[in-house]
Amino acid sequence: MTREQYILATQQNNLPRAENAQLYPVGIYGWRKRCLYFFVLLLLVTMIVNLAMTIWILKVMNFTVDGMGNLRVTKKGIRLEGISEFLLPLYVKEIHSRKDSPLVLQSDRNVTVNARNHMGQLTGQLTVGADAVEAQCKRFEVRASEDGRVLFSADEDEITIGAEKLKVTGTEGAVFGHSVETPHIRAEPSQDLRLESPTRSLIMEAPRGVQVSAAAGDFKATCRKELHLQSTEGEIFLNADTIRLGNLPTGSVSSSSPSSSNARQTVHELCVCPNGRLYLSPAGVGSTCQSSSNICLWN
Repeated sequence: MTREQYILATQQNNLPRAENAQLYPVGIYGWRKRCLYFFVLLLLVTMIVNLAMTIWILKVMNFTVDGMGNLRVTKKGIRLEGISEFLLPLYVKEIHSRKDSPLVLQSDRNVTVNARNHMGQLTGQLTVGADAVEAQCKRFEVRASEDGRVLFSADEDEITIGAEKLKVTGTEGAVFGHSVETPHIRAEPSQDLRLESPTRSLIMEAPRGVQVSAAAGDFKATCRKELHLQSTEGEIFLNADTIRLGNLPTGSVSSSSPSSSNARQTVHELCVCPNGRLYLSPAGVGSTCQSSSNICLWN
């Protein structure tokens, strides 16, 4: 034992000791200890429930390395299979369906497709609703699938129909509020063609002539008041074997006339010359047009 150790041992033995010294325990005891264990147990239970819910969500949503559920992430983009619902706007560049199935867009109210420019302004809109299909754009076109030919186009100035034949199957036909310009109008085979204006006039105009032809039937023009045939510069040519004027009024001699006893009604026959001139000839038992043909030579 060294000297320093001896001195320290002797000093400790000579220190006065307190008779009533109090000892304070170190640590957590009592209700504090019970609360700490309770909070630790509650945290452990919460962690276990959270882990179980996470595993359940991963199982239900079918999370995989390629994607989630019907949503697959590929090199070309995102592939979505089955029926999907979008509660917020969807911004995409292209939407394609599978080669063996169609693409169906369905909504409880309407389906609206908007097109915007780089400034965010609306340039085109297509709305499919329960009552109507509306398209709002500068120009609307419908093209053929084979050659891309324009079948129907519409803009602010005109509407163009590029199909080979426009067919109207309604019982009331087609109603036009303004003028119609067309080079040819024809009906279906074995069907009648009817142009009608119920309350106003019907006008057909052409700078180089209007031709109405009935190759295998009759042509009838009926009016209530007057029928005018007018040619400002040319002539009116009637070419037929027989020209009949029916329901013409006939004259009669009044019996109250003083010279009724000597009056005699003269009947004339209307004859036509080869050059188209008409003249009246007194009618006899036979036709007098052949016997009076010299009149045409005089004229």
